[in-house]
Amino acid sequence: MKESRARGTPSETAESLAWQALLACRGGAAVAPALAASPDLAALFDLYGPLASIAPGQNFAVAHLAQSLDGRIATESGASQWLSGEADLVHTHRMRALADAVLVGAETVRADDPQLTVRRCAGDNPVRVVIDADCKLSRRHRLFTDEAAPTLLIAAEDCAATGESWGAAEILRLPRDEAGFAPATIRRALAERGLHFLFVEGGGVTISRFLAARALDRLQLTLAPVLMGSGRASLLLPEIAGPHLGMRPRIRRVALGEDVLFDCSFDA
Repeated sequence: MKESRARGTPSETAESLAWQALLACRGGAAVAPALAASPDLAALFDLYGPLASIAPGQNFAVAHLAQSLDGRIATESGASQWLSGEADLVHTHRMRALADAVLVGAETVRADDPQLTVRRCAGDNPVRVVIDADCKLSRRHRLFTDEAAPTLLIAAEDCAATGESWGAAEILRLPRDEAGFAPATIRRALAERGLHFLFVEGGGVTISRFLAARALDRLQLTLAPVLMGSGRASLLLPEIAGPHLGMRPRIRRVALGEDVLFDCSFDA
């Protein structure tokens, strides 16, 4: 269901060639040794190499959030563009290009009206997935009208909306629980459609639910060098009795311009 679409001619730089070599790995091709061995490209291969090498059909979920130093992802009104810098935006588009599907919650669509397509790097558009249990989003949002990539709207089985589509998006009905949809149910339904590599792009509530349900293999947190003082919190997880009970992922730090990406791994 993933759309194949040309993204224009990339500049013939070592980085763009290396990125395209990494993309080719998703189809089983080997990376050119000269590119992989280049010291100047070590950070690129270190960050994306393990993700590009995920085998087709392997279930994998990674989430990404950009936040301020004091843990805010948006103002109280929901404004978040652009909290992080250009390098993190390019990173987000690269993650979309690697994934089978990109998923967001209804509030992210309502606040940002995102396209969720690949525009800042070479690559194909992923399938776009929006969680909107009660079908309250307007059909006029761009990802429901632009037909740039296949789009799914996850709605509750008891949602009153009629028909099989929402604008140009297909409605995927799932059973709801007290909090909406169980992340495991979402992942299973997408995998049944061949969408195994899932990139959860927002927002904080959606990612928090996936994290609390232990439904993420990786979590990427980009810290922007700004203090907001107020606004919407990044992650909200169930209360714990002490720090020793908190999640302790393996992490690595990656410089993205002035931002710092914390790549957190939960795999064994």
